[in-house]
Amino acid sequence: MIGWEDIYKVLASMFPLYVALILGYGSVKWWHMFKPDHCDAINQLNCYFIMPLFTFDFTTRVNPYKMNFRFLGADAISKAVIIVAISLWAKLSTKGNYPWSITSFSLSTLNNTLVVGVPLIGAMYGPFGENLVIQSSILQFTVWIIILLMMYEFQSVKKSLNLPNDSTTDLEGHTEEDALTTRPSSLLILIKIVGLKLAKNPNAYACILGLAWALVSNRWDLKMPTIVEGSVLIMSSWFRCCHVLHGTVHGITTQDN
Repeated sequence: MIGWEDIYKVLASMFPLYVALILGYGSVKWWHMFKPDHCDAINQLNCYFIMPLFTFDFTTRVNPYKMNFRFLGADAISKAVIIVAISLWAKLSTKGNYPWSITSFSLSTLNNTLVVGVPLIGAMYGPFGENLVIQSSILQFTVWIIILLMMYEFQSVKKSLNLPNDSTTDLEGHTEEDALTTRPSSLLILIKIVGLKLAKNPNAYACILGLAWALVSNRWDLKMPTIVEGSVLIMSSWFRCCHVLHGTVHGITTQDN
């Protein structure tokens, strides 16, 4: 039976997120403290420093040698079922289309596990639940985000080939008439573009480095140097507040403009 203490734990873990949300809303609507250029600066700080260090911090906490493969398998199956369902909807429904299929897949499967999932599941199930969320986030970034990027790039190429202009070319410079003969090469170019985008994403390096450290530290029982751990934690602790604050400020400033 769920007691009042359990409810309080969940509320205590989620309430700080709403504090950041309210402050972000008030800073724009009531106090007029932030403008679009301020939002861009917060976004740059969040993207290149705070979020990667936050991801690195949580990734290093997982033990890759004791991952719950049943849970990861169930997670993969659920996402595969959603992909099949969305594909059938896009093919059979008159309202179905490829762009909405990408959006539906992203919203239904690639939720923000570290921002909301860690405090919520941690409060409900303790360290065991928190560890499962971190495992899911690692799989999400190393597998599903790559698939999503490929879907977006495929859509971009598809749009360029469907333009009415006769001089429209694909990623390799081929026209629409000879596009059918260059599919294998186009796929390689598509993979290359996705790889370059991942190479420019600081979060990719954070996830890879965090997983590498987790493998090494759990294999040889190593501890992260205090000076490094402190440097990571001081930025990581800012992430949830900065992420929610930026999302609120950006949404309101975009709507007002």
